[in-house]
Amino acid sequence: MLAQFFIERPVLANVIAFVMMLLGAVALGFLPVAQYPPITPPTIQVTANYPGANSRTLVDTVALPIEQQVNGVEGMLYMQSTCTSDGRYTLIVTFQVGTDLDLAQVLVQNRVSAALAQLPQPVQQQGVVTKKKSTAILQIVTLTAPGGQYDALFLSNFATLQLHDRLARLPGVGDVTVFGIGQYSMRIWLDPQQMLQRSLMPSDVIAAVRAQNAYVAAGQIGMPPTRAGEPFQLTVDVGRSPA
Repeated sequence: MLAQFFIERPVLANVIAFVMMLLGAVALGFLPVAQYPPITPPTIQVTANYPGANSRTLVDTVALPIEQQVNGVEGMLYMQSTCTSDGRYTLIVTFQVGTDLDLAQVLVQNRVSAALAQLPQPVQQQGVVTKKKSTAILQIVTLTAPGGQYDALFLSNFATLQLHDRLARLPGVGDVTVFGIGQYSMRIWLDPQQMLQRSLMPSDVIAAVRAQNAYVAAGQIGMPPTRAGEPFQLTVDVGRSPA
């Protein structure tokens, strides 16, 4: 019946079609165009590290205080967290579609800051990082060495030093993760019997290593007040490292 109405009134049908085309042409310049439109809920990621702690310790000392504060943040849909046996805690907070990620990051960061005082001292020293996180990986890049000239450790270190920062500065890139062997580090194995005989704790060893790798600002040579005509002003750095 509706079709018969417009068949009998062709002028009205043409006018309506013309008006729709005109509205579409006007809206064409104002409609947002994006390669990846926001059709998935945005997420914020919170990460923390507790060296030497297992997953159960992370749940009790890190996950519980942070999630009690973050729970109920404005615009949140749900959150999920993981605690690994190597002392790494990750919390993913999912927000409603269309939420401003910058505002959501600020809100989550404020909630996390309120929980910092309840976290263990090693976690506070490592820092709790809050950043915007996409639900999908944009691209995976693989580094190879022709003929096996460089090993995996060299390639991983090269990606960290030469590629990570450049890729992170690209428009639309939220974070860059380097998969591989990892950065250079030093691992110390402790002998329980020797430590028991010397009445030492792991924290004592950590403090000794930190003390032997300290850099202290020792002042400057030639800084005012000094005699007139001093040509140079040199900074002195004092460092201690294990022999």
